[in-house]
Amino acid sequence: MGQERSSQLKAVVAHLRQTEQQHRLPYWAPFMREVEDAAVLEAVTWRCDGRSFGAVWEVLMRRREFITGLGAVSAWPHIGQAQVRSKPHRIGFLSQQPGQSSLFSRTFVEGLRELGYVEGQNITIEWRMTPDREQLLRFATELAAMNLDVIVTGGGPAVRAAKQATSTIPIVMSFSGDPVGTGVVPSLSHPGGNLTGLSFMSPDLSAKRVEVLAEAFPAVRRLATLWNPEDPVYALELERTEKAARGIGMTLLPIAVRAIRDFEGAFGEMVAAGADGLIVFAHTLTIPNSRTIVELANRQPFPTMYGLREYVLDGGLIAYGPRLTDLFRRSASYVDRILKGAKPADMPVEQPTKFELTINLNTAKKLGVTLPPTLLARADEVIE
Repeated sequence: MGQERSSQLKAVVAHLRQTEQQHRLPYWAPFMREVEDAAVLEAVTWRCDGRSFGAVWEVLMRRREFITGLGAVSAWPHIGQAQVRSKPHRIGFLSQQPGQSSLFSRTFVEGLRELGYVEGQNITIEWRMTPDREQLLRFATELAAMNLDVIVTGGGPAVRAAKQATSTIPIVMSFSGDPVGTGVVPSLSHPGGNLTGLSFMSPDLSAKRVEVLAEAFPAVRRLATLWNPEDPVYALELERTEKAARGIGMTLLPIAVRAIRDFEGAFGEMVAAGADGLIVFAHTLTIPNSRTIVELANRQPFPTMYGLREYVLDGGLIAYGPRLTDLFRRSASYVDRILKGAKPADMPVEQPTKFELTINLNTAKKLGVTLPPTLLARADEVIE
C-alpha cells in the first residue's frame, strides 16, 4: 500500500478512535488493516472530513467486502440504524389547547409515529401550552431560543406568536383560520419565509354552515354568534357569515366574548336580543371551552350550529366543518418533509377539501327538535 493511502487510512483510524471516545462505541482495529478499493478509500476519507461516525460506518458496512479482518457483522448487533443519527430531532409544540394529552396533540404524536418518529427515541418534543396570550408570547420566545428543528403551532394566536419570535426556525401551522386574511402568509400557494402548514377554513365554509342551519330550521331569522374582537380571524369569519345570513333573509347578532367568564352573560344577551338560532365559530377561545359552550347552548330555546365535529361529540346538536384531528395528523407530514430538507417557503398552505356534517340525535330528542329526514340522510355521522 502506498504512503499516501497509508496516511489516509491513519486519518480514518484517528477519526474513528476519536468518535469511539465521544460516543463510547466499540473500536475494532482489525477491520482497518487493509483496504482493497482506492475509490472506496477516497469516499471513506472524504466522509471522515468532519462527518459523523454514522456516515463513516455506513460506507464501511456497505462495502464490507473490501475490508479484511472485519469478521462477522453480527458480532456487533448493538450498532444499528437507530444509532446512525447522533441525537434526535427537536420539535417545539406551541398551542392554546389545554394539556399535552389533549385529543389534538395526541393525534399529532400518532401522525409522527406513523411516519417513523417516536418521542423519546428519534425525536424530542418541547410542549408549551397555555390559554393565556401573554404567556403564549413568552413560550414562543423560549422555544425560539432552543435551536429547534421545527416549531408546530395550534391556533392563530400561537401561529402569530411563533412568527413574531423567529424568522429562521421552520414553523408548521397544524391548524389556523385564514393565514392570508390575517397577514400571516402572503399567499397559500407561495407562503414564503419560514412558515407553512394547514388552514381549517375555506372560502365557502361560513356560507355553507348558514345554509345547513337554515335547511334544518327554516324559521330561524335572528342568528346570533359568539366572536372575539381581539382575534382577527373572528372578524373575517364574522364578515363572511353576516354576508351569507343577509343573503337568505337572516339578521346576524354578533355577541362579543373575550374569555370563558363572558360566555354565560353572552347567552343572556342573545335571549334579550331575540335570537332564534346560534352559530359557534371554531377558534382558539371556543374550542378549548366546547363543553361549557355546549352546556349553555343546550339550555336555550333555539338551535345551535357548530364549526367542528368535536362540539357534537360533547353533546352539541349539529356541526359542519373539517375534522380537526385530521389536520393535526396531516401536520406531522409537514414536519417530516421539513426534517428531510424541504423548505417551508416552497410548501403550499393546505386548506381542507373534505367537510363533514355531524348530527347528535340524542341531543335533538332532549331539546325536542326534529331534523329533516333529507338532512339526516346526508349526514356523515349521526350520533344516537
